[in-house]
Amino acid sequence: MTGADPGAVRAALREVVDPEIPVLTIEDLGVLRDVTVDADGRVEVTITPTYSGCPALDTIRADVDRVLGEHGFAGARIRTVLAPAWTTDWMTEEGRRKLAEEGIAPPRPTAAIPPLGPEPVPVELVRCPRCGSGDTRLVSRFGSTACKALRACNRCLEPFDHFKAL
Repeated sequence: MTGADPGAVRAALREVVDPEIPVLTIEDLGVLRDVTVDADGRVEVTITPTYSGCPALDTIRADVDRVLGEHGFAGARIRTVLAPAWTTDWMTEEGRRKLAEEGIAPPRPTAAIPPLGPEPVPVELVRCPRCGSGDTRLVSRFGSTACKALRACNRCLEPFDHFKAL
């Protein structure tokens, strides 16, 4: 592994998709935090799961290990870091675009979410990823995975997942 290039390692890792949302790579999702190569050429990959009990974490780690081995980076250290906690703000714009193209409404930046307080929380505007209408309604706080809510569009009448902002 002497001479391993962090850019080449990152390029290889673009093959690793999220097992629950396979349209996204772990880089798109913001789970891939860092790639380093020490002076001896040892590769270390740092990942942060979307939440500490994420059921996909073991699969992601195994996929990272497999893909790195296939690209000549066998024996890489895969480090899981829980702090700071993952946030949807770490998703790439490319990842948000891929979600929308897949029919999943992407999360808005967390800075746009009003803080909890004594005032009623305003209803979140979530655009339908199919027709673009803002006239949507919450059907269930949980969708096909815990990180998504199920919504429906009042205009085109289609149901869709909305990736919750965290």
